[in-house]
Amino acid sequence: MVAKIGQSIFYDWLKIGENIDVRLRFMQYQFPLIFLKIFKGETLTSADGALIQLKAWLAQSNLPKDGRLPPEREFADLLGVSRGDLRKALATLEKNGELWRRVGKGTFFGAKPIEELSVVGRVAEQSNPMEVMSARILIEPLLARQAAINATGYHIDDLERCLVAQREAVTWRQYENADNRLHRTIAEASRNMVLLALFDQLNAIRRAVVWGRLRSQISVPPSDHHSFAQHDAIVRAIRERDQEKAATIMKTHLEEVRDGLIRAKPNAD
Repeated sequence: MVAKIGQSIFYDWLKIGENIDVRLRFMQYQFPLIFLKIFKGETLTSADGALIQLKAWLAQSNLPKDGRLPPEREFADLLGVSRGDLRKALATLEKNGELWRRVGKGTFFGAKPIEELSVVGRVAEQSNPMEVMSARILIEPLLARQAAINATGYHIDDLERCLVAQREAVTWRQYENADNRLHRTIAEASRNMVLLALFDQLNAIRRAVVWGRLRSQISVPPSDHHSFAQHDAIVRAIRERDQEKAATIMKTHLEEVRDGLIRAKPNAD
């Protein structure tokens, strides 16, 4: 049974294209999941295969600007999976915040745009990036402190995967998705649902259209981007259960982000 599963996975690996970087990412992120399930004695299902195919396709696809995915029937045929298994795979990514859906419009890769979040939409229209950064500097060091106390092994493993994903990003969209996932995983690791809800509201505002105007014009984060080392240090402090260090580094990190925005847009209000 395991041999048959392994053969199927190998064929999936071959399907994702000639780009060796894409294949390596596929192996790095999907094989641990697969072998963890085998180790735990769990049966790999066709839905697991559909999720692997979907992630592999997303890793190499050139989506339209709005991130719209193909219609369900067409997409299932494209991936070679059933529509039921595709729905399960899409639901998994939607739960992780990697895509969103709108009835009558379709399914879209990336974070849900602010105009889809009516509760915070009005706040975003009246706010600005500096206000958002002030709020983040107040809230996120507390989340990092709580994460250092309460994070599980699963949370720490997820944070490590985020660190890898942000460095492997080849576009700003990919970097921002990895960055967003890292900060939200820290919030999840606090294991405080009230704080997590506050973070989600604040994060929705942060990703508003007004925020996007301040994005750098370069196509990909530089290899010496300051956030890489700071994110590494935050995750290390959480792993080592150092509450003070986790909070202090998070505060320093966000202050540098704020200062970078001021330099980029000195007249922003």
